[in-house]
Amino acid sequence: MRFLLLLLLTALPTFAEDWPGWRGLRQDGTTDNAGYPTEWNATKNIKWKVPVPGVGHSSPVISKGKIFLTTCMEAEPTPAKNRALLCFDRATGESLWQRNLVASPLEKKHKLNSYASGTPAVDGERIYTAVYDQPTMRIYCHDYAGKKLWEAAPGEFHSVHGFSCSPTLFKNLVILNADQDPLKGGKAYIVALDKVTGEEKWRIDRPNKLRSYCPPVIIDVAGKPQMIVAGSKCVASYDPTNGQQVWLVTGPTEQYVASVVYHEGLIFFTAGFPERWVMAIDPTGTGNVTKTHVKWSLKKDGGYVPSPVAFAGIGYVVNDEGLASAWDIKTGKQLWRERLGGHQTGSGIVANGKIFFTDDTGMTFVIQPSAEKLDVIQKNPLGERVFSSPGFTDGQIFLRGEKHLFCIANMM
Repeated sequence: MRFLLLLLLTALPTFAEDWPGWRGLRQDGTTDNAGYPTEWNATKNIKWKVPVPGVGHSSPVISKGKIFLTTCMEAEPTPAKNRALLCFDRATGESLWQRNLVASPLEKKHKLNSYASGTPAVDGERIYTAVYDQPTMRIYCHDYAGKKLWEAAPGEFHSVHGFSCSPTLFKNLVILNADQDPLKGGKAYIVALDKVTGEEKWRIDRPNKLRSYCPPVIIDVAGKPQMIVAGSKCVASYDPTNGQQVWLVTGPTEQYVASVVYHEGLIFFTAGFPERWVMAIDPTGTGNVTKTHVKWSLKKDGGYVPSPVAFAGIGYVVNDEGLASAWDIKTGKQLWRERLGGHQTGSGIVANGKIFFTDDTGMTFVIQPSAEKLDVIQKNPLGERVFSSPGFTDGQIFLRGEKHLFCIANMM
């Protein structure tokens, strides 16, 4: 039933090896597949390693034997730099094709952002990619052979921290969050386009005008889909079929980057800036539920950019500074708080009953889930800095480093 429900809600492919978008099939950094390696270094258990042209923080997406990434050709001599979609062969790492999407001057951004931070989404037939053509957000649809099927320009985008948008797929829709600053008349919105034609199906205005970078997360609540969006000084739920708001929690802070996790009936998340919070919300309400459906909230030990994970009732957070903490999701009790590694940009993954966190140095910490302590069972140095999140598919881990794409697998 769980698998059929996920298929209904997300309209994503059924292939066991696929990792079809930001944070995987369930958008929560989990995979049901097994056989993943827990030990590697720059040479051990590296099936292949290939250079990635350009620079970007987007995460690898894997489907039907292909890997897709976005990148920005920052080294090009012209003022306008190409933002490109790349395709690699999963088995060998061979570059199969590159499609230059737009050539645009480099926008102002935060020093920890990149000019290609949005992760594509795939549905088994098409690839959906959002890029920035200053000052416009553009969305492109290609088939797996790299043929462009359509493009659309839903509207302008303005943010002092730069651009990042990872599309979310739901049934026949591709949905994009355009939370943004009210610069030069910019209007924050969420828009849904037809997956086949690019035609706009619905658009909603956001309640506050402030940048955020959280892809909408689709969950099932009592048999009905909800689209959860953190950002714009709130956490809100919408009906993804038409964009109508279901409920709203105001605050607790202003800016959001990390994705929410839906676990054991609660929305668990960490946010953001200027204050760090860890929270859980019951998604069964309607209207403004700030005073009725926030199960717990604590201004303590939250992260800003890295998204949390959850396993067996416990939420695991690693904040930007590399401090790890574990939380009872039902009660909000902090179970432990310990130093893990260095600065953290990427988000965690749950696989093989273990938790994987990769810090910016490229060190992946493999953690045994525990309510008592931080139990690191392995430290795996990649030998290259990493600012993206990994993709886990069918026993293989795909990590995008600063200069290379790595396939990590148990090599016998």
